[in-house]
Amino acid sequence: MNSIERVTMALNHQEPDRVPVYPLINSVSMQTLGIDYEEWSKDVDKCAESIIRATDEIGVDAICTLIALSVEAADWGQKVVYSPKNAAHPDMDDRLLKSEDDYDKVEIIDPRETPRMSEHIELAKKLYEARGQEKPIIGFVFGPLGVLSMMRGQEQMFYDMIKCPDKMNQALHNITETLKEFAIALIESGCHAIMFDTLYSSKTILSPKMWDKVEGPLVEELAQTVRDHGAMVMVHNCGEGLYMKEQIKRMQPVAFSLDHFPPDCKTMEEMKEKYGAQTTFIGMIEPGWLLAATEDQVREECRNQIDGLAKGGGFILATGCEYPSALNFDMAKLIVEEAQNYGKYQK
Repeated sequence: MNSIERVTMALNHQEPDRVPVYPLINSVSMQTLGIDYEEWSKDVDKCAESIIRATDEIGVDAICTLIALSVEAADWGQKVVYSPKNAAHPDMDDRLLKSEDDYDKVEIIDPRETPRMSEHIELAKKLYEARGQEKPIIGFVFGPLGVLSMMRGQEQMFYDMIKCPDKMNQALHNITETLKEFAIALIESGCHAIMFDTLYSSKTILSPKMWDKVEGPLVEELAQTVRDHGAMVMVHNCGEGLYMKEQIKRMQPVAFSLDHFPPDCKTMEEMKEKYGAQTTFIGMIEPGWLLAATEDQVREECRNQIDGLAKGGGFILATGCEYPSALNFDMAKLIVEEAQNYGKYQK
């Protein structure tokens, strides 16, 4: 059974030969070429080669195109800071949208023609051509609120929700229309699924009512666009107290990448009971915890999650967010090993 077959069965809530595994090995892959974060982020050929090499060396069951959360915002003109050891991020002292009057700068743009998103599309194409017949390729797209926050700043964006919602909502509409085309282009490049990062749909940031009012309709449109073009919808939300119920209602994702429980669940078993028939869980190994954990602790955590979530399919063992770029591959290989051995389904 290859990775596509294995993941497909899990997504259909069936038990494959073993639990699929994908510890989100994105930026850490740069170690295969000995390059730094800036070069990895800017050079599409080296980025693709490093991800492919790491995929093969570690033996994961999927490939995701996640590079940085600043990709989309950069193409509207947001200044981005690159560094050797950290992911590219917006210049916090030079936001594109410095006042509410600047929302007019956020027009609908063509992601196939812009610098960063076009490179991301090219990356997806290279990954599909190299491994897309064996492993699912998952395109990563930051949600509309997330993109806007890169250009405006979180605090000011939240203030604008009350002060000038019409101006902000027009910008969000234009972002959403652009992200639709971005998702379509990623699908045309070979992505089997699009994973939307809905960062703000968690209790530590917005209320469920406010998130559903502001971003809910937009991500619903995005999800439908993906399905209309023959790909699967996935969600990534590593926030604490993520609004799983609300996001499932809006997006109907086949899979949910998560790091923490939703507020109405306290255990893996409870989450499986409430939501296991509606979506597939991808997670929930805490990436930061891996930096200090022992091998025995990681094995125990993998086995606990397999015991709590794997029965009946609908589970992919993974980190709840990106695997730490500061680590070597050892813990990722250990996670894969546990899925291959302890995660075998009894036939």
